[in-house]
Amino acid sequence: MSSLIEAFMSFVENPALVPAMVAIGVAGLVRGFAGFGGAMLFMPFATFLFDPRLAVVAFFIIDTLIASPLIWNALKKWDWRTVVPCILGAWSGVWFGAYLLATTDPLVLRWAICCIIVALVVLMLSGWRYTKQPVVPLSLAVGASAGVLGGVSQVSAPPIVAYWISGPSPSAIIRANLIAFFFFASIGSFVAFLGNGVFTPQTIGLAVWLAPAYGVAIYLGAHLFKGAGDGLFRKVAFAMILVAAITSLPVLDPVLRS
Repeated sequence: MSSLIEAFMSFVENPALVPAMVAIGVAGLVRGFAGFGGAMLFMPFATFLFDPRLAVVAFFIIDTLIASPLIWNALKKWDWRTVVPCILGAWSGVWFGAYLLATTDPLVLRWAICCIIVALVVLMLSGWRYTKQPVVPLSLAVGASAGVLGGVSQVSAPPIVAYWISGPSPSAIIRANLIAFFFFASIGSFVAFLGNGVFTPQTIGLAVWLAPAYGVAIYLGAHLFKGAGDGLFRKVAFAMILVAAITSLPVLDPVLRS
């Protein structure tokens, strides 16, 4: 317990704490409204401010605990026949992603996370969609790719969104599918992170600091979703995510950290 308290207090004078709170608040609005995108927005800034391993695991703790209540409404609307194979794939893929997170150099992780986010946002903004009928083998493969991305960066949404969003389901069903997927996939992530030893007092301490801002923002974002059209919002959210990823590239450190 004393180590947790010490870790929590170590952030009191950390100049990165306030910018991180602002970033995770904006990320929470996106997550609550759209059902995804919180990690895509927060992680580029977080890995700029903190060690990637610290940022990724702290965000996992926060998002899993705070976003979990969304599952109850989602389970009333989700299409479990599509979601379950993706979850099973994610449970297998996350182990490799968590291994990479635990063993890869922090600078390499920063480059990888930012470049992955830029590439995936460009893919989603391009309008490309998978237009065929979902089948179990492909669902497993898409889920596995999302699991790897989630394990190394907590950014698992784009493959799943690109796979589902082209179908005939309304946005409310797609949102419910996404929330259900993230909830159940997080169970596999927890086991994989635990097995790779990335939970530390520092990650828990940072999570405690950032959780309130994220929780309030998700609540506000979820209420904004009710009765709102999401086309313009998603475009703005993607633009914000893209700017966050580009400006957080390590090559810009001499300019932004000076």
